Amino acid sequence: MRKVAIIGAPMDLGAGRRGVDMGPSAVRAASLHARLATLGYELEDLGNIDVVQPESIGAKPSSARFLPEIAASCARLARLVERAASNGQFPLVLGGDHSIAAGTIAGLARHYRKTKQQIGLIWIDAHADMNTPATSPSGNVHGMPLAATLGMGPQELTHLLGYAPKVRPGNTVLIGIRDVDELESAIVTSSGVHVFTMREVDELGMRTVMSRAIEYAGSGTLGIHLSFDMDSVDPDDAPGVGTPVRGGLTYREAHLAMEMMSDSGLLRSLEVVEVNPILDTANRTALLAVELIASAMGKRILA
Repeated sequence: MRKVAIIGAPMDLGAGRRGVDMGPSAVRAASLHARLATLGYELEDLGNIDVVQPESIGAKPSSARFLPEIAASCARLARLVERAASNGQFPLVLGGDHSIAAGTIAGLARHYRKTKQQIGLIWIDAHADMNTPATSPSGNVHGMPLAATLGMGPQELTHLLGYAPKVRPGNTVLIGIRDVDELESAIVTSSGVHVFTMREVDELGMRTVMSRAIEYAGSGTLGIHLSFDMDSVDPDDAPGVGTPVRGGLTYREAHLAMEMMSDSGLLRSLEVVEVNPILDTANRTALLAVELIASAMGKRILA
């Protein structure tokens, strides 16, 4: 029986809007465990990592708000993810804002580094998340984790667990971006990552985009980590997200991406982030998150 470790990361320190810290609870409440159990998985829920509340710290003007606290939580997450992977479990991480990805990927990278192997990365998001403190117009760290994973930005994040970068740009793929900051754009285009904006999704279709993404991320790696921000989906289908942007993936495009990821046989870990129950309607976005997780992990229309 396949083993899954579910890890909650109730972080909203990296976001500009409160509420995504309740995302892991909302996803669990949307029958996540029951849905995965029907797919034949043995589940271990490791609970939530500890994250301080912003009210206990006090907001300070900064180009990387709450950076020390975010880095500390990401380090805790990294160690938990590394341990789950070392135990032969599939890490399934529930966010929280997208800054948690710096911790998730750090833990995965160190696990695979022990055997001198690399992990590929597919990042599906409305935003590029490749700002640094020098380019971010808001100072919100949830706009920085992909840059940090690639070794750019504050050392507290780039060097989690002691080294950088965590993934190679040539094995990193961005899909669905449609809201990129002006200075961030230059970082994206010079980084060496493969990028499929929403225009490419429109022009090429999701089947072609995912085929190419899996090829790029899987080339020369042991497998692929998929980081899925729920704001990649159009707000008509996913209203309860931290930073909604019109013109996103359709319901079926999102499912097709997950289904193709499952079909590839290369998925080694998954995180789903930015579910904000405060902005949601009847937990619609968390329910969709569970559907997408199930598709990524083997659910089929026909058995």
